[in-house]
Amino acid sequence: MALWILTLDYILGIVMWTLIGRSAMNIFQREDSDFFFMKVFVKFTNPLLRLFDPITPSFLLRPMVPLYVAWFFYLFRFYLMPYLLGYSVMGMLSFPLESDISKELYSIYTQWTK
Repeated sequence: MALWILTLDYILGIVMWTLIGRSAMNIFQREDSDFFFMKVFVKFTNPLLRLFDPITPSFLLRPMVPLYVAWFFYLFRFYLMPYLLGYSVMGMLSFPLESDISKELYSIYTQWTK
């Protein structure tokens, strides 16, 4: 797989998971919290949320908006990237980031259980 494809997927995957993380953190913290990690999530995701404001339904609760935007990144990674790269089967290229993470976790687990 080409390096630019992996790089693009990693960037999109990190953005997607950061948006999901912000929604999860918002369950326990307010957006204006002094907690360092919440400040980082808000700082890095607010520009994306503003970018998606024109297509974000107004009826969505504010804490759900990051999940809504993350859904677009999911769709892009799962459907559009493989299509643009010429694969005839959807999902062929999907989620190399998560695949690499799970492989590393499995190798760590197998080393600990020996």
